[in-house]
Amino acid sequence: MFKILMISLGCDKNLCDSEEMLGRLQARGYDITNDEADADAVIINTCSFIKDAMQESIDNILEMAQLKGNAGIKYIIVCGCLAERFKDEITKEIPEIDAVVGTTGFDKIVDVIDKLREGEKNVTSFEPLDYLTDTRTDRVLTASTFYSYLKIAEGCDKRCTYCAIPKFRGPFRSVPMEKLLEQARMLASNGIKELMLVAQETTCYGKDIYGEKKLHTLIRKLSEIEGIEWIRLLYAYPEEIYDELIEEMATNKKVCHYIDMPLQHTEDKILKRMGRRINKEGIVNVVSRLRERMPDICIRTTFIAGFPGEEASDHEALMEFINELEFDRLGVFTYSREEGTPAAEFPNQVDEEIAADYMKEIMELQQEISFEKNEALVGETLAVIIEGYIAEDDVYVGRTYRDAPNVDGLVFVTAPYELMSGAIVEVKINEASEYDLIGDVVE
Repeated sequence: MFKILMISLGCDKNLCDSEEMLGRLQARGYDITNDEADADAVIINTCSFIKDAMQESIDNILEMAQLKGNAGIKYIIVCGCLAERFKDEITKEIPEIDAVVGTTGFDKIVDVIDKLREGEKNVTSFEPLDYLTDTRTDRVLTASTFYSYLKIAEGCDKRCTYCAIPKFRGPFRSVPMEKLLEQARMLASNGIKELMLVAQETTCYGKDIYGEKKLHTLIRKLSEIEGIEWIRLLYAYPEEIYDELIEEMATNKKVCHYIDMPLQHTEDKILKRMGRRINKEGIVNVVSRLRERMPDICIRTTFIAGFPGEEASDHEALMEFINELEFDRLGVFTYSREEGTPAAEFPNQVDEEIAADYMKEIMELQQEISFEKNEALVGETLAVIIEGYIAEDDVYVGRTYRDAPNVDGLVFVTAPYELMSGAIVEVKINEASEYDLIGDVVE
């Protein structure tokens, strides 16, 4: 039997594409393996958002190239963002690659592998960047048995000056609602309890195909699916958050009071240079609206440190803003000078060491804020979804509504009886650290 190994890199949106490719392949009779020594073909779904992600993708391709032949790997297929962005360069630089599949061409993955097995060389699959791949229900779930990501749109229209994503992911295209509901029902029937809505930008969902924002309607319909218990909203642009969405989040019992809202900076001068479509006053306004309607909401955000033209005074102002607004969750990245973006040509590029210092200072401040927020939860009882068990410590691991997988904190839970992964239990919080909580299950 011909076996295929999938290496999915980068974001959870890429993971959705990888799982759909695996579903198509499995439906056509191909076997899936997690062992490179057992694989006849390897698919590497790449990322090229920033330099570090690009390097990880290249390293994985080179590693598989070294194994080609020795471990039985006959074909290497490179997919995704790196493939789309550098489709001409990668096959010249790494001749071991047998096929290249762009961000809009992954629905042809079965044809690609069939052609390789028939002896065709240098196979490619690319569609125009405004093409939307058909969302399928035969995904092979790889992340978890009880949570999954639902990609509700592709591409982005924002054109932030630091970001190359529109160049290799195309314009914003919403997935039709009926397709999403069909896939969500499939996920629920396979035991998925928590849905995380993802896209380059989730908050514009529906504008292109329905003429208006329909994220609140989508959420409501998803919440009606039996088996879905939690719905989590990721990648919401602040300027696109609207009243009906806030109201749906506040009143729908299945929607986690959690939002991932990337801000990137807070100072008007920097926001304008970034091409962001909101100013400092607008940020304060949207945070206030969210917290007023949902006092228990957990707000996650991200910032870029060392953007071209950022001076020490801008950094200090950002620090003051973070200290004042006290975001529940916060990530920060140093600016990555991406080829082909306007910001790469801006004057006053910030020294990498200075940017790293800015990042360190922001994270040290956030650690203090996070610890205070977690300490305030001691004594509270929270619903926790169980993810696993650590035998040596005799403790279960889970997450609250305040924690998205792989990016936020964990809850370590003791229980007098066995807890199954995916179970949602009430836990009394007894201790707190900067990022994690410790508690006992409430019998």
